[in-house]
Amino acid sequence: MNKKRLFTQSLIAAAITLAASQQALAAGFQLNAQSATGLGRAFAGDAVIADNASAMSRNAAAMSLFDAPAISLGINAIDTDISVKNASYTNAISQQSGSINDQSVGDISYAPNIYYIHPINEKWTVGAGIYSNFGTKTEFSDDYAANEYGGMTDVKSVNFALSASYRIDQQWSVGGGLDVIYGAGKLKRSDKALEAALPGDGPLLDVDADGVAFGWNIGTVYELNEDNRFGLSYRYSPELEAEGDMYYQPGGGDISNEKLLMPLPDMAEFSGFHKLNDTFAVHYSVQWIGWSAFDKLETTGGKELNSYEWKDGWHYALGGTYYLNNDWTLRAGYMYDTSAQDEKTSISVPDSDRQWFSSGFTYHLDAKSNIDFGITYLVGKDINASESTMVPNQGQGPAFIEASSVTATTRANAWLYGIQYSRSF
Repeated sequence: MNKKRLFTQSLIAAAITLAASQQALAAGFQLNAQSATGLGRAFAGDAVIADNASAMSRNAAAMSLFDAPAISLGINAIDTDISVKNASYTNAISQQSGSINDQSVGDISYAPNIYYIHPINEKWTVGAGIYSNFGTKTEFSDDYAANEYGGMTDVKSVNFALSASYRIDQQWSVGGGLDVIYGAGKLKRSDKALEAALPGDGPLLDVDADGVAFGWNIGTVYELNEDNRFGLSYRYSPELEAEGDMYYQPGGGDISNEKLLMPLPDMAEFSGFHKLNDTFAVHYSVQWIGWSAFDKLETTGGKELNSYEWKDGWHYALGGTYYLNNDWTLRAGYMYDTSAQDEKTSISVPDSDRQWFSSGFTYHLDAKSNIDFGITYLVGKDINASESTMVPNQGQGPAFIEASSVTATTRANAWLYGIQYSRSF
């Protein structure tokens, strides 16, 4: 094999290592979009408030707070505004170096949900739900020079939940359930100069795959009295095995006979709710997300795409509810959301510490049914992202040299909107 061919294939392997793995991690990008009610208070107190059936998505034990069957169904929209600006790109193969155009890579994603809770007797309650905990979508233009680091990603997940709760006594309840998680994703990475130097006729990476995995959750609720209660829950998220059409140049082209292993993070949440008087309540949550579970992204055939260094994330949320009258309930909330990325950064998955500013309301159609609306503005920070591709040095000097790199300033903001209908029977 000549030096040019070895250099080219090494460059492609390293490029895929950085670009594909970072975006594949977007399959584990957490969505806080389980209900419009929660969205209107920045999900503060959602593991214990239990004002409609969506409570089961955060804590199965909260179902014990229902004394009648209840149903909720709705949809949340996530409108992301992701900018990649002031970028500079260098590629040794194409001899390209210099600044490149700014990009806006956000899009609108939708997260529908439906929940049903059914008390069996004074002790037992069961429930079922369909919602999403993970998903993202970004897409760079086809002519973007640094598409070995950008490209396109569209990743979605659906959680099918079956849960049960048991009331131990007047103060303690416990609950748990099974999560059946379906995930699907499309990933594309390309570099015309690299592709032209190869005998193959495909892009650097082209994946269209899906898979199913099983997780579980447990939780508890402690009721100090009618107006003060606390909730604690833990959710185990599995490693998802995705299969489908996969083309990967460093892996020899078509690797559709293999599966892509994508770990998802576990989550734990503590919430409190305190009704101070007939018109006002405060509530809060602290959530931990185990992003550090990501050690590598690989296939079942042993092809390691990347090792990476994400860190555990935290959400701190505080909210308030104002019971205006029999028809209207108003709410607001604030969340501080810490970044999962640490030393390694990415233009394809811009991430930073974020602030959530939320508000919403409930309109009671009658004594047993209502409409909820929630809205959140999510504000990120400017991050100086830097990615590079190192390949073996074919001459004298250091063992590895930099073959391509990109630097840019990234920022990710978003608007989230939710509407929901709930009814008890």
